[in-house]
Amino acid sequence: MIHYHGTPITKRDPNLTKLAGREFCVSYAQPQDAKWCMENAQSVMWDNGAFSTYTRGLPFNKIGYVQWLDDKNWGCNWAVVPDVIGGSVEDQRSFMEDWPYPDHLSCYVWHMDLPLEWLRELVENHSKVAFGSSGKYWKVLSPEWSERADEAWETIDKTGTRPWVHMMRGLKAAGKRWPFASADSTNIARNHGSHKVKKCTKEMADRINAVQSPLRWCSNEP
Repeated sequence: MIHYHGTPITKRDPNLTKLAGREFCVSYAQPQDAKWCMENAQSVMWDNGAFSTYTRGLPFNKIGYVQWLDDKNWGCNWAVVPDVIGGSVEDQRSFMEDWPYPDHLSCYVWHMDLPLEWLRELVENHSKVAFGSSGKYWKVLSPEWSERADEAWETIDKTGTRPWVHMMRGLKAAGKRWPFASADSTNIARNHGSHKVKKCTKEMADRINAVQSPLRWCSNEP
């Protein structure tokens, strides 16, 4: 599993500079560390910021996001395709229209409260898909979420495809039974410097990155 650490991280020197060479998630909604990450990260996941706009009740600027990515979405970096949290399948299709970047640089989001048939369509047509926790599956690792994740992986397994599956806000799922290729989390950004977490950013990243997920789906895993 590739671990994408969310930004921005306060006090860039030394907290962020200690993480040079790691993988990062940079949101369109909070792009303060974008330039540093482009210059120092091993790879960058560019997030469309839909979660931030949704929680704040703000509109999403699709055109602005696409233009923002113009000098960023290259090489081993990749971007989350615009999506609508709480929207229907038709809403997702609408936001996906006119997406200009190639498939290998793009990640399409399946919201877990949407039909499994929509997940099947995405994995059969795209190389990279993300799970987005939504509806009653909002809380990662809750009983409801875990059951839905099992159903999703059963669906993917039956397609015979081998997609890259990313878990949005899901590094806590690392080491569990689901074979996510990557996940992101703002754990370090939120908790470094906390009196409860007496570790520097590098120590936190070392601990998080050491936890891996299985390569393949096996429904009888714990």
